[in-house]
Amino acid sequence: MRGARCWRSWRGSRLCGEPAFSSAWAAGGVCGPAARSQLAAVCDVFVENYVPGKLSAVGLGYEDVDKIAPHIIYCSITGYGQTGPLSQRAGYDAVASAVSGLMHITGPEDGDPVRPGVAMTDLATGLYAYGAIMAGLIRRYKTGKGLFIDCNLLSSQVACLTQVAANYLIGQKEAKRWGTAHGSIVPYQAFKTKDGYLVVGAGNNQQFATVCKILNLPELVDDSKYKTNHLRVQNRKELIKTLSARFEKEMTSKWLYLFEGSGVAYGPINDMKNVFTEPQVLHNGLIMEMKHPTVGKISVPGPAVRYSKFEMSEARPPPLLGQHTTHILKEVLGYDDKAVGELLGAGVVTQHKAE
Repeated sequence: MRGARCWRSWRGSRLCGEPAFSSAWAAGGVCGPAARSQLAAVCDVFVENYVPGKLSAVGLGYEDVDKIAPHIIYCSITGYGQTGPLSQRAGYDAVASAVSGLMHITGPEDGDPVRPGVAMTDLATGLYAYGAIMAGLIRRYKTGKGLFIDCNLLSSQVACLTQVAANYLIGQKEAKRWGTAHGSIVPYQAFKTKDGYLVVGAGNNQQFATVCKILNLPELVDDSKYKTNHLRVQNRKELIKTLSARFEKEMTSKWLYLFEGSGVAYGPINDMKNVFTEPQVLHNGLIMEMKHPTVGKISVPGPAVRYSKFEMSEARPPPLLGQHTTHILKEVLGYDDKAVGELLGAGVVTQHKAE
């Protein structure tokens, strides 16, 4: 990715992905390995997500790339890791979510396991890979040497089990599903209102007292069963039943008005329409418009972070598969028209043109 350029050569979504240059290469071929090796030599980072051993079979494993580009940060993203009993299995988000225990702790308390609404295991793995690559680049800046990064779905999601995993490993406490509730903080969950749902979290005794005041249930504050969070957890069902009955008497908008400025964490459960009309979402620039080469103007979620020293560049769509193949061959590797034509004719590379 030298010069802030990113080249990728795998098939991606039409509408999802980061701005990049895309070249499409066949896995085999007579001329392909040499050109791919030349490209690797001028890159900073190499990322692949094949089952372990697949790229080594075509001369693109870490041991191959390291010989021609010892500076490279090589990140392999797999389902389960490079070695071990599951390493040769294909890895998908939902399957890794199941094996890792995430599905076991997700869903209604008395219901079946539920798949999270978005691919959280895929997302977590991508974030771990990103952080690891950045750390690798910093190390290379100091040492001049590249390295191999083993990143996988299973390890990423198990690491994200945080306190649930710690409770089991330290105290052998088996996890369970809590729906929208929290296992060790009460109240901290979604409550049904007249027209929707409101999530409220009372993280300490003072906040609990504030919630009771807003709900006009002051008697709960001095009730011996609810004096501490520990007691509220013990008497969860009775307390939640009382609070739920009160929340259902008013519209969500009324509760939002009453909780405003209270110091208690609260918020509605929004559908997508309400998410993208939420004033704070708009203020944070979380709707980004761009022009896609085949479908025209589109809107996608904007970046989650902002920087103090520079502005985000103009939004660009993800490239079509092979959209920049000839550009990369000519401008980056120095191939002439004849050499590029031979690679295209042999099916080693593909050039996609937007219609």
